[in-house]
Amino acid sequence: MSTKTSDLLAAAAPRTVAVIRGISDDQLDLPTPCSDYAVRDLLNHFYQAVLNLRVLAGKQQPEWVEKPDHLTEGWRDRFEGEIGKLVEAWSDPAALEGDSPGMGMPQETVGSIALLELTVHGWDLAIATGQPFQPAPEALPPIYAFMEQRGPVARERGLFAEPVDASSSDDSEIDRLLALTGRQPAWSAGA
Repeated sequence: MSTKTSDLLAAAAPRTVAVIRGISDDQLDLPTPCSDYAVRDLLNHFYQAVLNLRVLAGKQQPEWVEKPDHLTEGWRDRFEGEIGKLVEAWSDPAALEGDSPGMGMPQETVGSIALLELTVHGWDLAIATGQPFQPAPEALPPIYAFMEQRGPVARERGLFAEPVDASSSDDSEIDRLLALTGRQPAWSAGA
């Protein structure tokens, strides 16, 4: 089985997994576009989000761990495996039905959050570690639409910064999306 959500996740996943696999241990303390997070912190946050979003696909209550440490031996392999499980969990049509008991919002919205996480944190980690990143083109329009619709509420809750002006960039779809999340599309560690 598959759903539109799982198809989009499946398109986005390998691109983000490639970035994760390309992160060397000596890059874990580098800054990221997420000002509160070094690469290590962002990886731990992202790993926990992947675990929780998989649990939420099954309409279960996730375990929110404040400062997880998932970067133990074999973490890259485990991360790839968990992303695969995330895609699989959202392939069940029942995952998209009704409201999430763990988040109090429609399950389709939670699935969109999973796609946003894979794409935007893939970019965050790539740019922080000097890797190329090309998001799945088919994922960008629905994520952009999601951010236009849900972004104001997410900003009120402190999940995203205010949108930034992306006019200095090439105005690509990913740049417009990043700007909506409050990220500077031209971010660099030295800037």
